[in-house]
Amino acid sequence: YPSEFLIQKITEDNQIPVHLRVSVSLQYVAGLKGSALVEFFHSNIAEVENEELRHLMWSSVLFYKTPNVEVMACVLLSTKAIYFLLDDSFIHADEHQSDFWNQDNSDCENNSFHLSCCFVLKLNDLQSVNIGLFDQYFRVAGHSADHIVTCLTRDSYNTHAFMQQLMAVLSLLARTPSPEPIDKDFYSEFGSKNTGKMENYELIHSSRVKFIYPNEEEIGDLAFLVAEKMDDLTNLQSLNILLYVLAFQVDHVEGPAQNTNSLQPKTLILTSSDLFLFDEDYISYPLPEFAKEPPKRDKYQLADGRRIRDLDRVLMGYQTYPQALTFVFDDVQNQDLMQNLTLDHFGD
Repeated sequence: YPSEFLIQKITEDNQIPVHLRVSVSLQYVAGLKGSALVEFFHSNIAEVENEELRHLMWSSVLFYKTPNVEVMACVLLSTKAIYFLLDDSFIHADEHQSDFWNQDNSDCENNSFHLSCCFVLKLNDLQSVNIGLFDQYFRVAGHSADHIVTCLTRDSYNTHAFMQQLMAVLSLLARTPSPEPIDKDFYSEFGSKNTGKMENYELIHSSRVKFIYPNEEEIGDLAFLVAEKMDDLTNLQSLNILLYVLAFQVDHVEGPAQNTNSLQPKTLILTSSDLFLFDEDYISYPLPEFAKEPPKRDKYQLADGRRIRDLDRVLMGYQTYPQALTFVFDDVQNQDLMQNLTLDHFGD
C-alpha cells in the first residue's frame, strides 16, 4: 500500500471543478500529486496509523444543520472514515455552527497559514446512504443531526464510483450481526409490511449499512408536482419527465470591482411541453428517524417555469464541461401571441 494504480487514480481525481471557487488551503490540497497526496493524508487527516486512503472526490456538500449553505469539499474515503475537508469560509457561514466547529485558530494573523476544517464521519457510525434521483447526489447519515451530509456530485459517474468504493471499504468492517427477534410468528413477520405503500428500494449491506435507492413512486410524485404547477392534472398520464439534472442558474451580478457571475443551485426538470427550475431540499428528505417534525420547506419549490413553445433559441458556450446554456424565451407576459392576432384580424 498504496499501489501505483491507486496513486495514479487519486492523482487524476484530485481536480477542483473549474466553475467552483475554493479557498487557498483547498487549492494547496488540489496541487498535491502522487505519493505527496497520500503522505499529506497520513500526516494531517488520518486519525489511525494503519488506515488506508481508498478514494478522493471533489464535491459540493450540505450539512443537515445548515441546509442553505452549500460548500465545496475534498471528500476522502479511507478504510476507517469519510473525511470532508472543507473550505474555511464555512466556519463563518452560519452563526448556529459555533458549537459544531472549533474556532480557536480561525483568526490567525499569519497570512501564510491557511486553515481548513475537517469533518469526520466514522464508518462505524454510518447507518444509511440515500442515493438521489438519477444518481445526481447522495446523502450519508449517522445517528444524529450532526452526522448527516449530502454530497452534490451533479454527476452520476462520480456518485457510482464513490458507492463502489464505499461498499468495498464497508466489507472490511467486522460488525456483530443484529440479534434475531425472539419469537417470529406469521403476524409479526408479514403484518407490519402490508401497509399498501411501496417503500424505497433498500439494499442492506453485510456491514448492516442501508443503501436506499429511489423507486418509481418518487418520479410519479415529481410528475404530479410538475403537472400541478402547469395547472394540467388532467393530462398527468401523458406527462413524461424527460430530464432531471442538478445544475446552476447563472445570475449576472454587477460588483463594485468587476462584473461577476453568481451560481445559484437549481434542479432543472424538462417535460415534453415545459422547462422548470426548482429549488430542491437535498438534505432533509427522506426524514431521518430522529426528526420530530417535518422540515420548514417543501422538497421542491418552483423557481421558474416556461413553455417549450415559447423557446426562441438556445445559446451554447464553447467551453468544455461544464457547459453553459442560455435559453432565450419569446413569451410576452405568458400570452399566446397568435391567438390575440387572430381575434384582432378575423372576427369579433
